[in-house]
Amino acid sequence: MTERTRTIAVVTAGLSQPSSTRMLADRLAEATSSRLAEKGIPAEVRIFELRDVALDVMNNMLTGFPSPKLDAVIEAVTGADGLIAVTPIFTTSASGLFKSFFDVIDNRSLTDMPTVIAATAGTARHSLALDYAIRPMFTYLHAVVATTAVFAASEDWGSGADTVKTLPDRIDRAAGELAALIAASDRSNSVRDPFTIDASFSPTGGFQPSI
Repeated sequence: MTERTRTIAVVTAGLSQPSSTRMLADRLAEATSSRLAEKGIPAEVRIFELRDVALDVMNNMLTGFPSPKLDAVIEAVTGADGLIAVTPIFTTSASGLFKSFFDVIDNRSLTDMPTVIAATAGTARHSLALDYAIRPMFTYLHAVVATTAVFAASEDWGSGADTVKTLPDRIDRAAGELAALIAASDRSNSVRDPFTIDASFSPTGGFQPSI
């Protein structure tokens, strides 16, 4: 039986082009696709640069309504089979754009979503932000977050033998965990519009008028 193609949404909050954040996102996506291929599962990667919808996110924060452009991104991300979320670290936490994007989506729309979190920063001392700031956010959103989070400091992109080995190892480990979560997930069979009214809902509540 042919395996269904899984969709991997990659959300990256890098502000420059090119950026180390996008570079890390690309490597995680490539590694995850390779791990899924090893299991005989085809994958489609869709990359979303939040800088392209930054004004739309801000307007949504102010008005409570997404633009058609932002709505399409939200629908694609929340309807995916897996998520790779990568942010630069500013002042010991995720970037404001990254946090704002996940603030404007419904807090039930990532339920059971297989997810890998990753971050970049200038120095390794920011790496703890993944576990004390970013992981709790996705736990609140009910995502299934892989055990391994990937952090890349500026020095990890250098030419030293130790760092060159270590970052690819972390990427490969996280990709393997995400691929396993995606392969085991039946989330695509249960994704529903969070604004859909339940069939049992009655506008009159429990009151049954007498006839």
